Amino acid sequence: MALYPSPAGAMESLLPLKSWAAFVQNNPALAEMEADTEALLVNRVAGARNYFITPSDACFELVGLIRAHWCGLSGGETVWEEIGRFFDRLRETAPVPAAKPGVMAHA
Repeated sequence: MALYPSPAGAMESLLPLKSWAAFVQNNPALAEMEADTEALLVNRVAGARNYFITPSDACFELVGLIRAHWCGLSGGETVWEEIGRFFDRLRETAPVPAAKPGVMAHA
């Protein structure tokens, strides 16, 4: 299952299973994730290209953070600062999956 955070909560993405299988083939660390307890969390905000294997709790923490701080149409300055701090903390603690060059890398 692929989800993405939104001001309305976690929204399901319609990622085709074939796409995920190809992604795992190119990034073997993803095959080692613990089902229902670990997730691949991708940060592509403002040009970032960060990929983390992290406990699923962290993903729902991000959803809660967005729901709690979102204002107006674009989210407002506070939510983007909070998201930045969230990913700063995650960078310090989460392992980064190995990747084939050009497929998935930690910036």
